[in-house]
Amino acid sequence: MHALSLEILGPAFVAGLLILATHVPLGTIVLNRGIIFIDIALAQVAALGVVFGNMIWGAGTLWAIQLSAISAAVGCAMLLTWTDKRYHESQEAIIGVIYIVAAAVQIVLLSFSPTGSEFLKELLVGQILWVSPRQLMIIGAIYAAVLAVWYFRDLKKEPLVFYGIFAVVITASVQVVGILLVFASLIVPALATQHVSPRWRMVVAFNIGAVGYLAGLILSALLDISSGAAIVCMLALVALVAASMTARKPTPATVKQYSPVGGLQDEIENSLPKTRMA
Repeated sequence: MHALSLEILGPAFVAGLLILATHVPLGTIVLNRGIIFIDIALAQVAALGVVFGNMIWGAGTLWAIQLSAISAAVGCAMLLTWTDKRYHESQEAIIGVIYIVAAAVQIVLLSFSPTGSEFLKELLVGQILWVSPRQLMIIGAIYAAVLAVWYFRDLKKEPLVFYGIFAVVITASVQVVGILLVFASLIVPALATQHVSPRWRMVVAFNIGAVGYLAGLILSALLDISSGAAIVCMLALVALVAASMTARKPTPATVKQYSPVGGLQDEIENSLPKTRMA
């Protein structure tokens, strides 16, 4: 079947696997730190850098656009590092404000472009079906360097390194798969494996992501719908099934602790007067 052509779906699936290789471990750190929306905020800022670079230098100047996107994302990462130290209790709210402002400025800039609406859609859902071998090589090299840093450094204890790595990864990813899929790749597999043993959590999360990407690509090809949106939906569905299978079941001790009869018995015993033994 032409719709399921391996020449189209193959590179797209490889791109998805490369993205999951970095987004799964980073997403786990994001979830543990409680800064859920940092990825979508940085993705929005990186996308704003792409829009700005495209308007100033034109679509043909690829490296200038990349420099603009990376500069915007790294600058945002440095700002978040500073706010994390000074206003840690408000960090999540600050991240939300950054996302809203970046999205608003992006819409304003694109309103001056005749193809602004189409470009905005591309930034949201990406063009993973049209990823080129050159793009795969570039993001593969970037992700390999990121994984090396993640392996040798403790990103949980080094916010500056974490935010810097995060900014570079998001900048590369958002131009391939779009903002929505970047957020889904980071959070959905990590969220679905919260109750999995730490030893197997990364493996299970990666496989959830891989199944979601493959199912989404096949669905988009068969129904001729947006590949990014289809992958997001299938990621959520696969994650829901996996989470229900790995959810912790209450132990007998837990059931006894919360049973109405046990609780009533404990209350009666506690209400009786205590007698001292001679």
